[in-house]
Amino acid sequence: MDHTVRVALSAASHPALAVCTLRVYPGQEYIRLIPDGEFHAPRGAMEGAGPWRLTPQSAARVIAANRNRSADILIDFEHQALLSERNGQRVIAAGWVDPRSLEYRPDGAEPGLYGRVKWVGDTAELLEADLLRYLSPVFPADPDTGEPLDLYHAALTNVPAIDEPISAALSARYRPHTTQEDPQMDLLKKLLAALGLPEATSETDALAGVAALKAKADTGQAELAALKAAPPATPDPAKFVPVETMQAMQLQIAALSARVNDDESGRLIDGAMAEGKLTEAQRQWAADLGKKDIAALRAYVASAPAIAALKGMQTDGKDMGKPVAGKLTDSELAVCKAMGISADEFLKHKGA
Repeated sequence: MDHTVRVALSAASHPALAVCTLRVYPGQEYIRLIPDGEFHAPRGAMEGAGPWRLTPQSAARVIAANRNRSADILIDFEHQALLSERNGQRVIAAGWVDPRSLEYRPDGAEPGLYGRVKWVGDTAELLEADLLRYLSPVFPADPDTGEPLDLYHAALTNVPAIDEPISAALSARYRPHTTQEDPQMDLLKKLLAALGLPEATSETDALAGVAALKAKADTGQAELAALKAAPPATPDPAKFVPVETMQAMQLQIAALSARVNDDESGRLIDGAMAEGKLTEAQRQWAADLGKKDIAALRAYVASAPAIAALKGMQTDGKDMGKPVAGKLTDSELAVCKAMGISADEFLKHKGA
């Protein structure tokens, strides 16, 4: 294994930036970008540099940070991306790494973070001829734990070290981007949480989840619209009765109930008059009470005292006010009986 760290910047309140050296082999489809485990600066390169540690957790963090990256990861020559502002020369690409291909390989002879590379120009021939040998990635690291936080870019180089001015330029260029959280990333985290998806969900999976949620909502809207547009369903006659039929039935029941009450009321009144509990003058009142509350009429008849003088004197509904020539009316006969006088005496006094 050959993973000599070349430059590292430490800061008390900012992520450290590191540039390390890894051996590149011709013909590799996937190249190692950050070594696994703990790695240090070379002896004498910079006092106090390192150590750095790639753990499964920090590897997952770097992979997540690059999952939604729109541009491929640049591999240039001799860190020209860092030197261009000083020397004014163009940055020529030696190759490109697909950020979505990053994967953590903890096993094997050279464990670490790998990515699929595409060499451009004559880079493959230069590697085959051993004219270029090392890959030098640039990444921010946590100043307390030394764990990598991201992967910015990398360079093919044969130079074993980078001097201090380049380190300062590196710090000035990238530190603003590592001291504050990206609002877009924060929004993405909130959206993933709202969808019930884990924070490490890929952009493809997140979009698929949103699409599925939208499809479900569209289906619900279509079903609701179809229900509104559909004609009212014919109710099952075995389970439902039309409102008109129910209303007619209620009227019939009410009429039948009234008739039954009237019949019972008539029987109660006739019986009460025969027993001397009601007089003819009370008939209409009793009839009205029976129509309004048959139970109240029953209670009255049951509790009313029977007047012996009135028993058998009632007419069962016949008109008691019409006298017969030479005879007394039923009402007059009742008076005679109550007073203990004869009919002749009543007629004599009535005539007077």
